[in-house]
Amino acid sequence: MCYNKVVDLTSKRVVKNLLKKYQLRPSKGLGQNFLIDKKVLGKIIEAAELKPEDTVLEIGPGIGTLTQELAKKVKKVIAVEKDKRMVEILKETLKDFKNVKIVKADIRNWKLKTENYKLVGNLPFYLTAPVIRQFLELPKARPWEMVLVAQKEVAERICANPPKMNLLAVSVQFYSKPEVVYFVSKKSFWPQPEVDAAILKIQILKTKFQNINKDLFFKIVKSGFSQPRKQLINNLSNGLDADKIKTEAWLRENNIQPSQRAETLTVKEWIKLAITIK
Repeated sequence: MCYNKVVDLTSKRVVKNLLKKYQLRPSKGLGQNFLIDKKVLGKIIEAAELKPEDTVLEIGPGIGTLTQELAKKVKKVIAVEKDKRMVEILKETLKDFKNVKIVKADIRNWKLKTENYKLVGNLPFYLTAPVIRQFLELPKARPWEMVLVAQKEVAERICANPPKMNLLAVSVQFYSKPEVVYFVSKKSFWPQPEVDAAILKIQILKTKFQNINKDLFFKIVKSGFSQPRKQLINNLSNGLDADKIKTEAWLRENNIQPSQRAETLTVKEWIKLAITIK
């Protein structure tokens, strides 16, 4: 059966029949919620702005719904799937696509050997933040763009601005420019998850802050957010084991009030603190 021409993998009936054929049920532990909404599928492809010469790394391809659409538009797709049972299904649904490489691996432990690629995926929600951090913090071979289906709340946290900043937002925005491009109803998946989702686009800023001491930067940021409801002067002086008077002078030097909270600072202000610390 030729899946790229005949079978609609966004059909709930098709998904159920395919799983039944392989005697499988969706794994809640692995966060297996299959996309059954053609419009959302189209929005993911649209957000990725794919070109014929692109290489795409897809995480969690499942039964290959998104993989098929990616493969139609790019030079190569590397589809990394942890569940060996799904790998067997992928071998069937992707058999007509010669530009897809199926890899059975846990993305958190798998070593990428390619550069100049886009990262696209309908991730299990519990993996969103760890995977984003993992790829942003790669010393080499970072993707130059990510397009991910993420839990709505997590996507909104990542894209937050003052006065609602958080540690995750600062960590992601230090390396990139994230934006929510489309909100996705939980009804767009089967089995239906408990929460809504969003398509999150993360454009990597490759040349940004190259001369910043990243370890020092994140040490300062983590200290600032250590107790989010407390004033910066307390968190920073405690977290950095610094004199309060010197900490106050350092903050004021950067036009930051000691009484401010971490959630009110921009990424640029955190960078200024990292540059001017003595």
